[in-house]
Amino acid sequence: MFRPIERRSFLKTTAAAAATAASAQRVLGANDRIRIGLVGCGGRGTHVAQKILEGNTGVEYSAFADVFDSQAEKARQSLAQGQGDTYRDFRLLLERDDLDAVHVATPDHWHAIPAILALRAGKHVYCEKPLGHNVLEGQAMVAESTKFPKQVFLTGTQHRSQSHFMRIARMVESGELADVHFVRVWNYSNLLPDGLAARPDQPIPETLDWDMYLGPAPWVPYNPARTVGTYRAFFDYAGGWITDFGVHRFDTVHQIMGRDQPLTVNASGSRYAVGGLGDQPDVLQVTYEYPGFVLSYEAINTSSFGSIARLTPGMAMHGAKGEIDRPNGMAFYGSNGTVIADRLGYETVPPGPKSTSRLAGGASEHAPLGRMHENNPEPTLAHGQHFIRCIREGERPRCDALTGHRSSLVAHLGNVSYKVGRKLWWDGQDEKLISDPEASKHLGRVARKPWDLVTL
Repeated sequence: MFRPIERRSFLKTTAAAAATAASAQRVLGANDRIRIGLVGCGGRGTHVAQKILEGNTGVEYSAFADVFDSQAEKARQSLAQGQGDTYRDFRLLLERDDLDAVHVATPDHWHAIPAILALRAGKHVYCEKPLGHNVLEGQAMVAESTKFPKQVFLTGTQHRSQSHFMRIARMVESGELADVHFVRVWNYSNLLPDGLAARPDQPIPETLDWDMYLGPAPWVPYNPARTVGTYRAFFDYAGGWITDFGVHRFDTVHQIMGRDQPLTVNASGSRYAVGGLGDQPDVLQVTYEYPGFVLSYEAINTSSFGSIARLTPGMAMHGAKGEIDRPNGMAFYGSNGTVIADRLGYETVPPGPKSTSRLAGGASEHAPLGRMHENNPEPTLAHGQHFIRCIREGERPRCDALTGHRSSLVAHLGNVSYKVGRKLWWDGQDEKLISDPEASKHLGRVARKPWDLVTL
């Protein structure tokens, strides 16, 4: 068994750990059965696992770890027809030498440790975003993944497997959509008036390992609001809408614009109107400066309409419920038109009329975009197929640890700027804040022992 995690630098990997990983990993042929262990058996984990099973042959989930006994058992029944084993402690799952891969779908504050230990145990890893609860955890995951280059690490940012985002990236790269220097990203919802309704602390259920659920987070009394489905309302376990929904779209912006490190970050917001439990702002606006363009991000919890209405009648867009709302989206503004997109599709808008005068050095002439639109299936199934091809065929991961980390840190930096209340300057080469020791303390946290594998 694994011993309790002792305080250590994440940069250190022992020779024994490397030897264990090398001996544990099986060499898989194209027809070999792939066995996966699921760590975190809530709704997201079981949904993605079902898509992986649906989209691939010769794949099975045979081990299930969750601090809630009921969730592990429910996943065992739905994914393995009651076969396989369940665990409260994911480290017991990692000891099994018959598992080829580990699927990490825990709350955010438990992404880093299982993923790092899974790599050390010789497993391929599919890890949900964000990569880590904070920037330091993401850096640790990247550092660990580089030590095991033969093991697949895929981040669960399924936008990377969506065909129309690849198409938009080609449009920007070729100049078909020209002079893109402003990008908007948004996530809107209406949580008024009470948001996460207040409820009292309760006795710890016998079917829950509460101490392990908290893990590296501070100790607090048990409250069901801090767990499955609503944990993202608390900074102890997640980063709110920007790390949940925003990371997908930041990853897509990086894919389309070809840049993955901001130069500056400046956030504004507050808890203005939404009551109840939690400490996330109900309005958050973050301006990021990248080389060559500005990105504006909006997370609004007081309206579900969105920044831009749907323009094509009947077009499906992610999360939309009315006729014209677009609660989640991205807009890429070019000199010859605008592309508005999200997970299920995109549409283009021709450019508006030109000004009567032009500034010196203005944008070059390009053919204006016509009206186009496209819808595609939700890409989780395609991303799961990609993961299995990476294991069986050596396909290069579309969103490896470094790519997933770079998209996650954008969200984390937005939260850091919000917490300190000022503009931040980011050194992308060394991945550190420039001349700001106070803000730098928010890039990680002092993790609670014995779960301080990654700690300030």
